Amino acid sequence: MTMNWSADSWRNRTALQLPEYTDEAALKQATDKLSSYPLLVFAGEARSLKNRLAAVSRGEAFLLQGGDCAESFAEFSSDNIRDTFRVMLQMAIVLTFGAKKPVVKVGRMAGQFAKPRSAPTETVDGVELPSYRGDIINDLPFTVEARTPKPEKMLEAYLHSAATLNLLRAFATGGYANLDRVASWNLDFTNGDNAKEYKQMAEKISASLAFMDACGVNSGTTHLMEQVEYFTSHEALLLPYEEALTREDSISGEMLAGSAHMLWIGDRTRQPDGAHVEYCRGVLNPIGIKCGPSMSTDDLKILLDKLNPENEAGRITLIGRFGAGKVADHLPELIGAVKEIGANVVWCSDPMHGNTIKAEGGYKTRPFQSILTEIKEYSEICRSEGVYPGGIHLEMTGKNVTECTGGLQDLKDSDLSDRYHTACDPRLNASQALEVAFLLAEELEKL
Repeated sequence: MTMNWSADSWRNRTALQLPEYTDEAALKQATDKLSSYPLLVFAGEARSLKNRLAAVSRGEAFLLQGGDCAESFAEFSSDNIRDTFRVMLQMAIVLTFGAKKPVVKVGRMAGQFAKPRSAPTETVDGVELPSYRGDIINDLPFTVEARTPKPEKMLEAYLHSAATLNLLRAFATGGYANLDRVASWNLDFTNGDNAKEYKQMAEKISASLAFMDACGVNSGTTHLMEQVEYFTSHEALLLPYEEALTREDSISGEMLAGSAHMLWIGDRTRQPDGAHVEYCRGVLNPIGIKCGPSMSTDDLKILLDKLNPENEAGRITLIGRFGAGKVADHLPELIGAVKEIGANVVWCSDPMHGNTIKAEGGYKTRPFQSILTEIKEYSEICRSEGVYPGGIHLEMTGKNVTECTGGLQDLKDSDLSDRYHTACDPRLNASQALEVAFLLAEELEKL
């Protein structure tokens, strides 16, 4: 995997979606400082995630990946981290019940600060400035100062990521994730008048836990009832940041991307000969590949060979993002290509990115019904093609935002301005995310 590879060999390839830093000395100072910082994650953790994803690839577990479109320095708080962690656990309980399998929980957290953009600049009232690329690069206000990429923001992103990971580890192992408590949160969700159809499943979950407790299996007898494994992930977009946090594992000699347990390559940066693929091929972490409508079968085969030449189970997750009504046009041929070469992959659906529209008021939004439609289409096609639909990838938050229309709350275009807080793409709120989990659980019961 690492033949003719180094942490900086990506610099010899074409790198798309990177900012233009005007101060090379400041960039070197920032990356040199990052190189001296402790890693955010460890090789043993990344291997554990790879083992869990290997189980998903065999149909023995299910992948739940979710979190912010782009994390924000301004919205950084313990409450926001807790709320997103909480709704992920709620969803995992429901999915575990539906799938009758363990759920691998991977947050888009503690590092999802960079975003690819459709154009390098934007123009407002005749003024052209660099596009906002996430808080790790520049700032949202439309001014020359805010939009100028600043290398030192990488150091700030690292500190936010470290603090987030510290809190997530405490939540995961300190009793907050107690199974009984999480199940009671789900019951809270089903108390609304519009959630009666989910109440029966929630009550079955509670009855199952009560039976386990009667059998003596509870938090007093096993730590498994009160602790969870929780991993982090983000798009490997800002390669100078990733390079600075790449280190050799002292046990195996392999190279670790120390910024997150899992990285993924976006739909705009997955060129087989590009810089992002070159970087990711050399690290031991699990790697996701976003697969949009433009993904060709030839490119997919090349990517699988480059990123996973040993065909290691759990190494590659293919994250399909096509749009409602378009899954059948693209997914079957990708499945056929993977079968043809006998590649081990996790099949995961991203029902968010292909369903973004502009509402009447000018807000970007995603209709909840389109998201559900794509999930069902993806699951049905995987079943018909004889592969396991093993994961879901969502942009979501634990906050009660109004960014996606529909769902039990029946949000309308006119509601979007109430609590539209995202700096980039619209996210499911806590209620909508949990509703997805209940509906997906029904799909998983069909497998």
